[in-house]
Amino acid sequence: MARKSPPDIVAAIATAHGRGGIGVVRLSGPRLASIALALIGRDLPPRVASLATWRSATGEPIDQGIAIHYPAPHSFTGEDVLELQGHGGPVVLQMLLARCVELGARVAEPGEFSRRAFLNDKLDLLQAEAVADLIEASSAQAARSALRSLSGGFSHAIDALQSRLTALRMRVEACLDFPEEEVDAIEFSQAERQLQASRVALDEVRARAKQGSLLRGGLQVVLAGQPNVGKSSLLNRLAGEERAIVTDIAGTTRDALREAIQIEGVPIHVIDTAGLRETGDAIERIGIERSWSEIARADVVLHLLDIRLGWTQDDDVIEAKLPAGIEHIVVANKIDAAEIASFEAWRAGRLWIGLSARTGEGIPLLQHALLRAGGWREGIEDAFLARQRHLDALDRAGRCLDRAQGLLTRTELFAEELRLAQAALSEITGELTPDDLLGEIFSRFCIGK
Repeated sequence: MARKSPPDIVAAIATAHGRGGIGVVRLSGPRLASIALALIGRDLPPRVASLATWRSATGEPIDQGIAIHYPAPHSFTGEDVLELQGHGGPVVLQMLLARCVELGARVAEPGEFSRRAFLNDKLDLLQAEAVADLIEASSAQAARSALRSLSGGFSHAIDALQSRLTALRMRVEACLDFPEEEVDAIEFSQAERQLQASRVALDEVRARAKQGSLLRGGLQVVLAGQPNVGKSSLLNRLAGEERAIVTDIAGTTRDALREAIQIEGVPIHVIDTAGLRETGDAIERIGIERSWSEIARADVVLHLLDIRLGWTQDDDVIEAKLPAGIEHIVVANKIDAAEIASFEAWRAGRLWIGLSARTGEGIPLLQHALLRAGGWREGIEDAFLARQRHLDALDRAGRCLDRAQGLLTRTELFAEELRLAQAALSEITGELTPDDLLGEIFSRFCIGK
């Protein structure tokens, strides 16, 4: 796909908002040497950190720091890049940015530097997205996965899939294009073996992508149940500190409480909700309505009950209202009061975890059950930090190969399914990505990146 970077110069503050020891203003575009000369008063040697003072139009100093000029094409964006590293005060950085605009630059849009790197073939779309994922990584494991994608690991896996499908298409389409020639016909068994090998390879990439997607977005886990079954105590136990008020008074929790934790590097967003019951209290009723809203958005619902009371008719009512398709784990709390050991068991088609939020007994069983419910698979190394659009494209490619399996004897349709599978894979790396989708992707990046 022919791509071209815009002809103008963009500038942005590339460091986080607030005060700091160092602040960076970054510029990218053509003819930056002239801006550097006007700003600093001299030419800069390529890729050398130079002590410099940047000045206003009247020659007054704005700040002093390090200036580095990266001439095209040897830069992050593939264009001329100028980085000005000064003091990290918001006022002085804004003054420097304003001076750059005065000299002909414009303020960059979110993600514009990474988008230019993509347009200039310095990064494919997967690598560009990995830049943002590395910045936003919420765990060390997520950061490692993002760096793996930034280094090209995910892209290489997609390219390998493309190569497999290309090899198969070449032989199939040779039969279509030259039916009168003596071209070796593909034996059905050989074609099926090649197709099956491609499907296995795709499944492996998809598993690693799903694993990485979980690392990237984490799990939304909602604690639900009747009042006084220990939801707030469980939140505190999982968080490792007293985040929620715990009392013997039913209905203490009136609004959703959120806490972010990690289990084996996977981000878990735990949400404590108001006890689900019929009530005449207007404020508590609002809290209960919000509880059901949180449940509707959950990946996993932990349905808590007091093991001393067991499963009641009220639990039947709660379970009946749970949205279809949401993972549902029954947590039988207060085993310490009932003098029962922790357990994990299937009862009436439901997974039950017996634990004590007060003592912590059984918490490891719950943690492992949460990971399983979220799709975390032990033994999968080198996960790709995938986004939903990547998973959707991999799923579409998988469906194409599934359909191709049933079309081995219908060469034209078989070849078309292979082509559609390759088109879906091409969207992942950006080869066939429409401009409006590119705009949406890069608009979520940081300004200055």
